[in-house]
Amino acid sequence: MFNTPLSIGKLRIAFPAGLGALAGYSDWPFRVLCRRFGAGFAVAEVLLDRFVLSVTRGKKASRFIRLDDEDHPCGAQLMGDDPQLFAKAARNLMERGFDWIDINFACPVKKVLGKCRGGWFLAHPREALQTVASVREALPPQVPLTLKLRRGLNDSPASQERFFEVVEGAWDQGVAAITVHPRTVMQRYRPSADWEFLRRLRQRWPDRVMIGSGDLFTPELACRMADMTGVDGLWIGRGAVGYPWFFRELEAILEGRPIPPPPTLFQQRAVLEEHFSLAATAYGPERAVSVMRNFSFQYAKLHPRGSELRKTLVQLKSSEDWRDYLRVWYAVDLPGIRKPPPADSENASDTACARDYSG
Repeated sequence: MFNTPLSIGKLRIAFPAGLGALAGYSDWPFRVLCRRFGAGFAVAEVLLDRFVLSVTRGKKASRFIRLDDEDHPCGAQLMGDDPQLFAKAARNLMERGFDWIDINFACPVKKVLGKCRGGWFLAHPREALQTVASVREALPPQVPLTLKLRRGLNDSPASQERFFEVVEGAWDQGVAAITVHPRTVMQRYRPSADWEFLRRLRQRWPDRVMIGSGDLFTPELACRMADMTGVDGLWIGRGAVGYPWFFRELEAILEGRPIPPPPTLFQQRAVLEEHFSLAATAYGPERAVSVMRNFSFQYAKLHPRGSELRKTLVQLKSSEDWRDYLRVWYAVDLPGIRKPPPADSENASDTACARDYSG
């Protein structure tokens, strides 16, 4: 399935699946937690170039641009609309210690597209390649540059031609790897991701490094994508949110071992406590409550009384509320359940690359 370690430039990553960039989720605490569960790499949540350049020290920098030894290898994802600002921000993030820079040409959120960012570039190859060239020139040769793409703006033949123009030009300019989510920008998160497109892309460029993304909601689906498409690595997004066990289960499948049973409530509680401790380090104990409330809606899907938990979660305001929540709902060690795929309503409302600071 995966014959060699995943290579991103000169980086060698032994386990070929990692946590992809997800705004509001792939922050430092959750990246570290996923690494402890076996994720081979992580990509920090997308940052706007202007935001990176405006933040130097202080609370915002520590929240959004935090990195430590346990977090490597870790990429930083950038989004913006100005090649020169992209380049300056990329160099800034490299100097902060990120192992590679990833450019977001994939985000399908309307307010992002309206500001000529994210997936907008797939309809404008000239501007996309100007950005790639500017960032590549700003980085030292040893720091890899990667791209996150969708398979075009829409399903038109012209859109597909522009996609291939961006990819071919990016290879020529020294991009080390591309990650492709095989839906168009206009499709957002429905219908199902077109894995056949990834297979054809792999056949077109068999010697380039490609990472697959899209509908990897379970370890079994991740293995199926790898078998079907031949990609070099896997970018795990929503499937891992609130389920860091994903990487441990995927490792078991790849090694030919049985998949462990879903985590029990005591196992879930231990991870929730570990996650809160990391969040408190990053944000402070009180702000950590709101951060964990967001994650806990996802963790609640593993609980046999998940719908009741979600009603309780909206009321959590303080660290004492958080301790009471764990004490009440995770007091008895019952079997857990596997995290289900996201509902259509979650797909429709997903804003995986739109943060408040996106401008």
